[in-house]
Order: sequence, then C-alpha cells, then structure tokens
Amino acid sequence: MTSETGGTSNVETEYLEINSKEAWPVLYQHIRNECGNYAYTCNESKKPQHRVFNRYRDVAPYDHTRIVLKKGPCDYINANLVQMERAHRQYILTQGPLSNTAGHFWLMVWEQNSKAVLMLNKVIEKSQVKCYQYWPLEGSSNHTMMFPDVGLKVEYISKTDASHYTTRILRLTDVESKESREILHFHYTMWPDFGVPQSPTAFLQFLADVRQSGALDQNVGPPVIHCSAGIGRSGTFCLVDSCLVLIEENGLNSVNVRDVLLEMRRYRMGLIQTPDQLRFSYEAIIEGAKQLPSNNVNIGTNEILNNRYDLVNNISDSLVEEVEEEEDEDDTPPQPPPRGESLMMSDWNPSPSSENAEDVSGPPDKPLPSEPPTYTEPSTSPPPANFTSVENNLHDQNNDNVALPEEPQSDLDNCFKATSPSSNPDTKNQLRQRNLEKKERLAAQVREMKRRQKQTEEWQQLKRSLFKPLSIGIGAAIVGGGVIAFCGYLYLRG
Repeated sequence: MTSETGGTSNVETEYLEINSKEAWPVLYQHIRNECGNYAYTCNESKKPQHRVFNRYRDVAPYDHTRIVLKKGPCDYINANLVQMERAHRQYILTQGPLSNTAGHFWLMVWEQNSKAVLMLNKVIEKSQVKCYQYWPLEGSSNHTMMFPDVGLKVEYISKTDASHYTTRILRLTDVESKESREILHFHYTMWPDFGVPQSPTAFLQFLADVRQSGALDQNVGPPVIHCSAGIGRSGTFCLVDSCLVLIEENGLNSVNVRDVLLEMRRYRMGLIQTPDQLRFSYEAIIEGAKQLPSNNVNIGTNEILNNRYDLVNNISDSLVEEVEEEEDEDDTPPQPPPRGESLMMSDWNPSPSSENAEDVSGPPDKPLPSEPPTYTEPSTSPPPANFTSVENNLHDQNNDNVALPEEPQSDLDNCFKATSPSSNPDTKNQLRQRNLEKKERLAAQVREMKRRQKQTEEWQQLKRSLFKPLSIGIGAAIVGGGVIAFCGYLYLRG
C-alpha cells in the first residue's frame, strides 16, 4: 500500500501512528462523543407492542431509516437501511432474529428483494443464545421451516464449507403466490462477540466471496447483515467494504475512515462497538487495498498533510472541551455501559438497574457478556487552592494509609464548654465519633485530590506525546523546469 515513489498511504500512516501511541481508545471515544450530538429518535421501538421484538433494550432502530414491513401482523422490525451513496452501497443491518421475529426477518428479506443474508455470529456464544435458529438445518428430517404469520416457508438446499465460514443456499417461498427465490446465506463462524477475527485474511476472503456472488450489486436488494445486536460486527463489515470501494474507485487517499464511520452511524446507532473493532477495520482496509491494481495508487502528500493537520486540531479542541465540561461535573461515578458501549443516544433512557443490555428472549436474570470498559478522559482540573495546605498538614505514609491532622483546639474547647466530658461520658463519646467521622471524610478528600492530580499529570504526558508532530521527511518536485522544495509533518489523525 505504497506509492510509486515509496510513500505510504494516509490510511496506513494513520494506522501506524495511532497504533504506536496505543491511542485507539482516544480515537474511539472521540467518535462516540461526536455521535452524541445526533438527535435521531427511536419512538417506534419504545411502543409497548414493539418492545417484545427487540433483543436488547438499548439497541433500537432510528425512526428515519427503519425498515417498514408491508405485510404481516405489524410493520415493525429492529432493522435500518444504511445507504452509502458515495460507495454505491446499501445494507440492511438488523439484530439476530428472536423466536417471535424470525417470520418478520424473512418477510423483510422477501419484501426488500435481498439476494443474501450475512450472519456474523454463532447461534450460541459463551453459553448464551445470541440468535434464534431461523433457517432449517441440513441434518434435520424436515428441511423446511414454516412461518405462517407472514405466509412464508424456508427450505434448505445445499451448503459449502470453508475454514472460517459456511455458504448455504436456501429457498424462500411465498405460500400464497407459490413464487420462490433462492437466498444465499453467508455464515461467518469465527468472529467472537465484542471481538475481532484473528487476522484480516480470512475476513477479506469472506468479503470477496460475498462480492463475487453479486449480493452487494445495485441491481438487487440490499443484503441483510446481522450479528447479535446488529451494530458491532455488522458495522465492521460495512465499514471495511465501503472504504475499499471508495479506495478502488478514487485512490488510496480518497478515504477518511473516521468520517465514513460517522456517516454510517447516522443510519443505525452504535456501529462498531469497541476500539479493537475499529483497529481491525483499519487493518482489513489496509490489507484489502494492497490487493488492488497498482494503477489505483495515488498518493497526494499535500492532501495527507492538510487532512491530518485539520483533524488533529479538531480532536485537540474537542478533548479540551470535554475536559472543561468534566471540571464542572460532580464526582459521581459514571453509569455502567449498555450492550454497546458505543451507543450515544441522548433520548435513550434504559432502566437504572440495567448494567448490560437484556436479551428479552431469555430469563430476565440471565447475564450477558461483560462490556469493554468505557474510555474516560482523565480530568485536567487543577487541585483545589487549599490542596497544598491540607496536604502539608498530613503525615501520609501512602495513598491508602493517611495519618490525619489534629482538630483545631479552639473548636474542641468550645464544644467542651457546653458540656463537661468528665461529667457526661455519652457526650464525650459522641464528640469523639463526630471527630473521627470528620477526619475520615477529610482523609478521603485528600486521597481523591491526589488521585486526580496524578491523573492530570498522566493525561498531560499522554497529550504531549500523542499530538507531537512527526517529521516525514523532506522532498523536492520539478515544476516548469524549476525545483520546489517542501517538507511536511504528520499529526495523529483521530
């Protein structure tokens, strides 16, 4: 993925810089924060009659892009149409079907004229049911599944196994009209929940087979893509595919991965759920671009420099604003993340008792996989003005074992003037108890001050190293018989 002059593409250079600084959480958090400004509604998903059709209570379809069913008992399904016009791509992203939505799922495939279904999860993962068995198995006595609520049936025809995925051919039939269609079922089986494939190689082969089948062509309906929630692994697939189309058509420097992801997130919430999935997307894009014809390699040095300079300024400004906001916030610990830590819905208000999203198809007390920790920028707020004076009064041995200062004698004297301790032991004990509680509160405040001061120092060191300009060399170009020298700097692109 290099130019004819030996340069490196913007995506690859960006990846190397972020990876060297271990800054994927910073970039991912920045994307989450930008999506927090989206004001899209999910009103249909919140209707009482529709809640039973959602696998996770905090993963809902946006109203403005949701798929509307035309037939059957209701028009609702947890699915969105993601349109990437620049890449000439359309995808339907949806959750793994529940037992009570499998008919709706196949009705959507039928009505949208989809040629293929892409399944990126297993039915059971980590002892948890992540998807209903919505297609007939080849080993069963009856190779047909009936869905009378929507008037459809699905038949198993054949399958082809590969090392990381299976391709099936299914026949979908409208019972009333007797019309039938063959549907391709691409099932990627080696992609863990909240995780990434071991390497981009097998994933890119999977993507190549999907493309060769014609499932992504414009003359057929959009492919139906799902994992368990329809946002993490599904979003990763769509991001890699769209970016590779843009690179193939417009050159290596035509793609800003971050902007493509932000655009996709306007159609369905929370696409790509972890920093690791974002990192893997870059790796797959880089590896896939290396397989493109050499005539598409078109490195523009000035374009790289300008894009990176603008983006690092944007990230720096946004992080400063976030830090300033944190200074005004209370020290209340953040709420635990929902099913997708990437979800940023200003109008979504899950149950306060929810630590993770709930699979409504199982028992309510059934645990779900733990979420990756949410990356939180350390506060840069300076310690209080009295921090130094308080700290000087402490003879601390370590952060967890703090010797407490003596109470001012004048306060104690005033207390004892009202009641003599020697004549009233109960009063004396109460005073000692209050005194002890006050000392403990003071010690806790001091420990918190020290913790925040340490975080501030660490964040300042990270920020200095993260946004330090990196020289990429000096070159020259011959223009109109003259020689123009130039030099450039690369900034971390978030």
